[in-house]
Amino acid sequence: MNPKHIELSQNELVKHLQKPASEFTCDDIISFIEERGIEMVNFRYVAEDGKLKTLNFIINNKEYLETILTQGERVDGSSLFSFIEAGSSDLYVMPKYRTAFVDPFAEVPSLNIICSFYNSNGKPLESSPEYMLHKAVNVFKQETGYSFKAMGELEYYVISEDEQFFQGIDQKGYHSSTPYAKWEMLRVEALKLIAQAGGQVKYGHSEVGCFVKDGIYYEQQEIEFLPTAVEDAAEQLIVAKWIIRMLGYKYGVTISFAPKITVGKAGSGLHVHMMLDKDAKNQMVSEGSLSDTAKKMIAGILDIADALTAFGNTIPTSYLRLVPHQEAPTNVCWGDRNRSVLVRVPLGGIGAAQMIQDANPKGCTLNLERDSKQTVEFRVPDGSADIYLLMTGLVVGALHGLQMPNALERAAALYVDCNIFKDENKHILEGLEQLPISCWESADRLRAKREVFEKYGIFTTGLIDNKIKILKSYNDQKLSELLYGKDEQIAALVDKYLHVM
Repeated sequence: MNPKHIELSQNELVKHLQKPASEFTCDDIISFIEERGIEMVNFRYVAEDGKLKTLNFIINNKEYLETILTQGERVDGSSLFSFIEAGSSDLYVMPKYRTAFVDPFAEVPSLNIICSFYNSNGKPLESSPEYMLHKAVNVFKQETGYSFKAMGELEYYVISEDEQFFQGIDQKGYHSSTPYAKWEMLRVEALKLIAQAGGQVKYGHSEVGCFVKDGIYYEQQEIEFLPTAVEDAAEQLIVAKWIIRMLGYKYGVTISFAPKITVGKAGSGLHVHMMLDKDAKNQMVSEGSLSDTAKKMIAGILDIADALTAFGNTIPTSYLRLVPHQEAPTNVCWGDRNRSVLVRVPLGGIGAAQMIQDANPKGCTLNLERDSKQTVEFRVPDGSADIYLLMTGLVVGALHGLQMPNALERAAALYVDCNIFKDENKHILEGLEQLPISCWESADRLRAKREVFEKYGIFTTGLIDNKIKILKSYNDQKLSELLYGKDEQIAALVDKYLHVM
């Protein structure tokens, strides 16, 4: 343990207990509650709709506190998941101590804890998305020896009345500052609160989307995280979305993570960066370039990328974002620093020592010999994603690639080094497989490749069947084609799905 690192943490429990969250015990939680005067414990858990649910406990006495922290509580599973029958619906929710954080919005001093689901026999609920991710992590480690790390880029719109002062430029909001970006203070507050909740935040900034329509101001923003264990990465995204929505409620503005806001304007994605780690060393780079391990991982994810849309692009308007020339992928390919591809290899910090020394001729006293920051970025998902299932699917895809006998050949064949949407590269574009264009088609792709997801028992048969059924229920075949030029119908559809997962 690095004491200095612990002291720098924003999480109040980490600072108070002087230990990392992964080492929290029941006694630690009770000690913090007693010493900090916490009066209420909130169990939080994610149901089928992807949003945090809440169960409030007022602390009557220490014995009661110990009971809920060690025995959990009963909930009605049929009200949380459509695949659970009412006749046998009782589930337990059990707190995960490592996720505890002080509720920043509660008037009564409260502690929030994320929970897992267990069945009536005290076993993990096999069909629970958070347990599927947990299974995937364990299988991946056993099969490969690697740890899977991830982080998300959380994009969203703040929607408010137009102030008509310091107008931003339409679709030119990238990295704008106040006063041209009106809601920087909401983002800054979100960054602080997410960090206090244990989120490993990298940075925040305004994004491209910026426009006024019918007296309403739309401002796109992004919060990006640091790579961490994939289960933590999923849960910090879930908590972050809750915090941002709560701030929108506080300030009286609308927050939307929807993939499409209006015609011709930037949609919001949920890009996921991934890296493999072994013995605390990044495995994505070998001798200064992308490693074969990374290329195999990419090949596996590309092989099931079309089916992954079932978990990352779950509503009809998802497919209004996945269109050419919108910096959103439409075809199965990958490349370096290329924003027209499905998997992008971003800059990884190579040459940092030379850059900092050039910018600061007087020198830098910090140790610059650090492990590579290289990741690979999956650019398909959007804010409708079921975050647990999406992350699980990416772990499955990486494992699939590492076990594919022809993975390196497949990676080489799908690599592109150009903008595939330019006319001169039309011949390359025509040779690439297309992503689904609707929920209906996404369901078909998932059905065709379900064997990959069900291998090792990570995804259950029932969940795959249920996901296919839900996607098919939208009946959105050829939706983009049918809605082309019909702005009023598009606006109505966008409004219907404005508040997604």
